[in-house]
Amino acid sequence: MSNPNNPTSLSELLRNLRMRKKISLTLAAAHLRIDIGLLSKMERGERNISRKLLPKFAALYKASERKLVIQFLSEKIVSDLSHEKFGRAALKKATDEFKYIPPKKNLSKKR
Repeated sequence: MSNPNNPTSLSELLRNLRMRKKISLTLAAAHLRIDIGLLSKMERGERNISRKLLPKFAALYKASERKLVIQFLSEKIVSDLSHEKFGRAALKKATDEFKYIPPKKNLSKKR
């Protein structure tokens, strides 16, 4: 799901991060505790990437979890709204309303 402003999809971004770190698919899949075939399909954009895996990807690749989550959410929004006749108008309205919602504090669970 490339766009002119950010030519890299989340799947491409994850593959590029893995390659730059010189981590094999096998090692990455083992670290993430997922099947190597599933990881390969995620990197090719053939399978959805689970939101729950993003912190693990960030830790493994020493990447910004924030950047991965923002890319994930951005692609999700585009995917959800791109087929809607009034998708752009709905996104604009939601963006305007979002300005009035106070930011949530970090609600990390204490164990």
